Amino acid sequence: MKNLHTKEIAVVGVSSRLEKMGTKIFLDLLKHGLNVQGTNPSGGEVLGKKLYKSLRDLPRVPDIVITVVPPLVTERIVDECRQMGVREIWMQPGSESGAAIQKARTYGMTVNHDSCFMVHHKFW
Repeated sequence: MKNLHTKEIAVVGVSSRLEKMGTKIFLDLLKHGLNVQGTNPSGGEVLGKKLYKSLRDLPRVPDIVITVVPPLVTERIVDECRQMGVREIWMQPGSESGAAIQKARTYGMTVNHDSCFMVHHKFW
């Protein structure tokens, strides 16, 4: 398995507002030198880094998708991940739902939830 520094990571739920959790995760992953892209339905940018409107707009299919959005949005993201061939999804606390978890498992994805990606990987 690739180490995190060789994986493509996408954070769903990045905002131009620096105090938002998705933005904090995105920026801290960048600071740690990871290959990370951010998505926001409005697009835009944060600190000069482009935000894509959807996962489909990313230049490459991510290895890991981290969701920092409401549970109903995560459920839609799981479907998008399946269509794109994403194999791993990390649902940040508060972004998961039983339906999203079950759907991702049914699709054969590696599903992480009930744990913060940043804490788990010792970035925070």
